[in-house]
Amino acid sequence: MESISKTIAGSFIQSFEDYSQRVQNLANSLTEEQFWTKPYSYGNSFGHLCLHLIGNMNHYIGTHIEHTGYVRNRELEFTDNVHHPKAEVLAKLDQTIAMVVTSLKKQTDANWSQAYEVTGVEENENRFSIYLRIAAHFHHHIGQMIYLVKAQQTA
Repeated sequence: MESISKTIAGSFIQSFEDYSQRVQNLANSLTEEQFWTKPYSYGNSFGHLCLHLIGNMNHYIGTHIEHTGYVRNRELEFTDNVHHPKAEVLAKLDQTIAMVVTSLKKQTDANWSQAYEVTGVEENENRFSIYLRIAAHFHHHIGQMIYLVKAQQTA
């Protein structure tokens, strides 16, 4: 019988890989210009949402669990005027997902309940809850990306 830790990690890995593939598939339907277009004045571009997801996972998992040394510039995730090639951004997303998957594979029964403390995260969080929070956050932004793709297709 598989340990609960392997079950949890495996389920998270499956989710992160699925979400990454969804983003890749959605992005494939966009031109380079559409990838960076903000169809609504109040929203973000698909590309900026990708930068945000990359920053979010590298900050909360990379910096605070894997100790990668990543330094986040959250504001730039939404305002970067450099329109990096779509393929480059998607490759960075793939690298980020690979880092998260590697991190998940390292978790043990004892790690999941280990305290997780970082500014901006609620008290009494643990590793399980931060991975869950990051997965939910990723899924939330996929919904926005779907909406952005549909807006680009009808424009």
